Amino acid sequence: MAAIDAFAEAREQFAAWKSRYPENPFAADRHLEAVNRRYLDRDRLKKLGEAGMEFGALAPRLAAAIELYESRPPELVKYDGAGNAIEAVRFSDGYHDAGRLVWGSGLLRAARQPGMSFEQASLFYLASLEGEMGHMCAATCTTGLIRVLRRRASQELQDRHLPALTEIDYDKADRGAQYLTEVQGGSDVGAVASEVTPDRDGTYRISGEKWFCSVADADQFLLLARPPDAPPGTAGLGCFLVPRHIEGRPNGFSIRRLKDKLGTTSMASAEIDFTDSVAYLVGGIDEGFKIMVTAMLNSSRWLNAIGDVGIMRRAYLEAANYAAVRTAFGRRIAEFPLVRSQLAAIKAEWLAALHSTWALTHLDEVVDLAAAGHPIDDADTGFHRYLVNANKLGCALAATDTVRRALEVLGGNGTIEDFSVLPRLLRDAVVYEQWEGTHNVLTAQVLRDVGRLGLGGMVIDRTATLLKGIGRDDLGSVAGRAEAALEDLAGGISRSLEDPDFGALHFRAQLERLLRTHQVALLLDTAAGEDDAGLATELAAAAILLTGTYLDPGYRAEDDPTHLETADRLLGDDLAV
Repeated sequence: MAAIDAFAEAREQFAAWKSRYPENPFAADRHLEAVNRRYLDRDRLKKLGEAGMEFGALAPRLAAAIELYESRPPELVKYDGAGNAIEAVRFSDGYHDAGRLVWGSGLLRAARQPGMSFEQASLFYLASLEGEMGHMCAATCTTGLIRVLRRRASQELQDRHLPALTEIDYDKADRGAQYLTEVQGGSDVGAVASEVTPDRDGTYRISGEKWFCSVADADQFLLLARPPDAPPGTAGLGCFLVPRHIEGRPNGFSIRRLKDKLGTTSMASAEIDFTDSVAYLVGGIDEGFKIMVTAMLNSSRWLNAIGDVGIMRRAYLEAANYAAVRTAFGRRIAEFPLVRSQLAAIKAEWLAALHSTWALTHLDEVVDLAAAGHPIDDADTGFHRYLVNANKLGCALAATDTVRRALEVLGGNGTIEDFSVLPRLLRDAVVYEQWEGTHNVLTAQVLRDVGRLGLGGMVIDRTATLLKGIGRDDLGSVAGRAEAALEDLAGGISRSLEDPDFGALHFRAQLERLLRTHQVALLLDTAAGEDDAGLATELAAAAILLTGTYLDPGYRAEDDPTHLETADRLLGDDLAV
C-alpha cells in the first residue's frame, strides 16, 4: 500500500506542475507589461493589452492544436490525382488550426503599416511560448515580404500583393518567403548564381536552384538573382517577387524534396528549382542585396530574437513550476541551493533577452517609420544596425543554453517528448541559432560595421550613459561594476579594430560581453524607474549576470555570501506553493 501511495503522490506532483502553467500567459507576465510600459503611451498600451489578453486566452487551444500535428511532418505532393503537377505541401488539420489562431491574432495585420512593432513583438512572443510550431517562420518571412513591398515595390505590386499578405483570415491569407541560399553559397550571398532575364512584357524570368527554402508552401517568394552582364558579388544582384502560381499552375518551379531538419520540423523547408519563373522587379536592378538586408533580413533577425525570448520564458516556467512541486530525498527540489541558483540563471537570461529585444523593437519601429518618411537620428540608425545583429547572436546563444538548463531541472523526464515542451524547444532553439546568420557571420558583420561606420564609440557611449544615469543607492554598486567592465572592454575592442587578425579571433567574445553589458544597463534603468517593489527582480537579474564569466572572470560564487540571497530575490515568489 505504501508503494502505491508513493506512485500516486508522484503523479499528483506532475499534475500540480502542469496546473501551475498560467491559463493566460499574457496576464501572468508582469515583465512583458513592464517593457511595453517603458516605450508606449497609455492609450497604445491599453489597446495592446486588450489584444494580448485576447490572444493569451487562446493558449490552451493553441497547445492542443500543436499536439495534433507536432509528430507529423509535412508531406510533399507533386501531382494531383490526374497527374498534373501541383508542387503542393500537405499539412495536418491541427497545423491549420494553429495557423488560424496565430493569423487571427492580428500579428500580420500589424505589419501592414509602420509604427506597430510592439504589437507584433508582443503577439509573436506569446505565440513563441509554444516553440516555432511551424508558423513563426512563416510569420517572420511574411512580415519581411510585407516590409519589402511597402518600402520598395511599385504601387501596382503593392495593390496586387499586400492585401492577401496582411489578411487576418488564415484560410484567405497568403504566406510569404525569401529564398536566398544556394547550394554553393550558404551565408555567402554574393555567390548567388541564379539568373534573371527581362521579358518583353516588362516582367522577368528567373532560372536557378535554391537550396534552403523555408516556408516551401508560401504563396509569394522573394528571390535574389543575377541579371545578364551584372558584376560579381552582392553588387550584381536584383530582388524579385515570384508568385507561386500563374493562371492556377505552378510558376516554373519544382520542389526536389523537403528537408528533414533537427528542429522546426512541422514547417516545410525544401530544395526548389526555378525554370523561367515569372518574376517582378522590386527596387533598382542592382539594389537587391541592400533591399534584402534592410527590409527582410533585419526584420527576420529582430523577430528571430523575439522567438528566442519566448522560448526562454517557457523554459523558465517549465523548470520553476516543476521545481516548486517535485520532491526528491524528502524535500522539494526547489529547496536545494544548486537548483535555485540554476533557476535564477535561467530567469536572468530570459529577462536580459527580453529587455534588449524590446530596446531593439523600439529601434525597429523608429527605422520602419523612417522608411515611410518620418525623421530619424543618425545615432538611432547606427545603433539599430549594431543591435539587430548583436542581439540576434546573444539571444540565440542564450536560448539554447537556457533550455538545456531547464531540461536538467526536470532530469530524465525532461528528455521525454510527450512529458513536456522542452525537447521541442531545444531543437527549435538550435535551428534559431543558424537561422538568418550563424554566430560567426553576425560577428563578422558587426566587426565590419563598427570599423567602417565608426559605431564602436557610439555603442559604448549609449551603454555608459545608461549606467551613469543610475542614481539610486541600491543600484549604484551594480552599475559601478558594469561601468568598470565596460571600460575594460573598450580597450579590447580598440585592439580588434586596429589588428584584423586579433579581431577575427577575439571580437566574438568581446561582442557577447558588450551586449551583456548593455542588457545589464537596461535592467538597472528599468529597476530605477519602477515603483513596484516586485520589479526589483531586474536589479537581482543584473547582479546575477555580472557575476558570470562574461564580465567578471575573477568572480567566484563560493566567495560571495550574497549569491544565493540574490538568486532568491530574483526568483521572488515563483517557487511558492
